[in-house]
Amino acid sequence: MTDGRLTRGEQTRRNVLDTAVALASTDGLDGMSLSRLADALAVSKSGLFAHWPDKESLQLAVVAHAAQQWENLIVVPALHQPRGVRRLWALHENRLAFYTDETLPGGCFFAASDPEFDDRPGPVRDALAAAITGWLDLLKTVAEQAVELGELAAGTDLDQLAFEIQALGDAVVTSCRLLRERQAIRYSRRAVLNRLRALSPTPDLLPKD
Repeated sequence: MTDGRLTRGEQTRRNVLDTAVALASTDGLDGMSLSRLADALAVSKSGLFAHWPDKESLQLAVVAHAAQQWENLIVVPALHQPRGVRRLWALHENRLAFYTDETLPGGCFFAASDPEFDDRPGPVRDALAAAITGWLDLLKTVAEQAVELGELAAGTDLDQLAFEIQALGDAVVTSCRLLRERQAIRYSRRAVLNRLRALSPTPDLLPKD
């Protein structure tokens, strides 16, 4: 019975965090509160206090959950691709699929939340920065492996390449949602693909368009 209660409690916690990440993708993380979540889930606010005693602990849990969602839906599937340039391309393509599939109603949790905290020192800003830094580090690591395999040119500036891939992913959210640019996904896909093909001695490993 104890195990059953723990399982139900963990499932409730996941459901709450799923809802919180979705809400924050449209309304931002700063406006997230236990009252807001309780209303969205049609549950009592007191029940949520068992999991998060204050707003900051809730925000940190939401950031961690959003990062895990990114890991599960974007990173893990890409790791099934061979090491090298195909894996690097898969990371970007999976990110675009995350957006086109409308996994979150606001498109991207981090695009909505990062601007709220970029100039506000504290644990939440640190958690958001760590999530983005982890993604950039992964892009650089995978690109470095591609260089070692001879699938990206020797001397490729890994920091520059990771920055460009990240920026072209971020641009999709703004272009699609604020500017209503219907071609943003295609532009981002083409830009990263052309960049990788230009850098690769083995461009046939990548799609042609």
